[in-house]
Amino acid sequence: MARQKGIIKLEGRVGDLSFYKNGSEYYAREKGGVDGDRIKKDPAFARTRENGAEFGRAGKAGKVLRNALKVPISKSADKRVASRLSKQMLEVIHADSTNLRGERTVVDGDLTLLDGFEFNNAIGLEAVVGTPYAVAFVRADGECSVTISEFVPNQDIGQVDGATHFRFVLGTAVLDFENGTYEVDVAESGDLAYDAITQTNLVVETNVTANSTLPVFVVFGVEYYQEVNGQMYLLNNKESNPLAVVVVDLP
Repeated sequence: MARQKGIIKLEGRVGDLSFYKNGSEYYAREKGGVDGDRIKKDPAFARTRENGAEFGRAGKAGKVLRNALKVPISKSADKRVASRLSKQMLEVIHADSTNLRGERTVVDGDLTLLDGFEFNNAIGLEAVVGTPYAVAFVRADGECSVTISEFVPNQDIGQVDGATHFRFVLGTAVLDFENGTYEVDVAESGDLAYDAITQTNLVVETNVTANSTLPVFVVFGVEYYQEVNGQMYLLNNKESNPLAVVVVDLP
């Protein structure tokens, strides 16, 4: 690695030299590493090719899940959610005891390892929802629901500065990882005032195709709002909104 000197600073590649900026300094380095064709063909890099194939498969599977649930995820996900989800998907693939190394898949792995996955690494669902809730998914009719029997908002739901109201959000996604397609239904509760009035028998429901032969994922979370002149505005603070996988139902 060499430091660039002079008035003109370069960035990019010229021949076998790469020019780049790191902080306030400019550097140059010679192209290194193993030739790509060798990695693709040399038996010595068989493990590298296998690892690469499975890593790519994990990334694609994570993207399918994120695309399916992009509406609620967009209001809660941290900046590293894609990489965190890919890492967890790779664990799912590694649990595949059917296929050979390099050919393992999420479908033949253990998708239940995604149960409890938090899309917001800054705040967990259980840290916000301090009251019992029940999530039920019935594959036979495709119906999903979350039920909270009784709670007091300003005692049982985490407080966020500026929030006057909040909503519970429920998302149900049927995922076809092999084809990269999905079916999804997302529903929210009404606007709930952040006050001391007891709420009872709150239910949020979603519905997807009955008797699906594909994996089904259910996410549950909380979104905070501020009321201004009768209008509800989502607080522009993703760190406050938890969203987690609460059910992984396999066919």
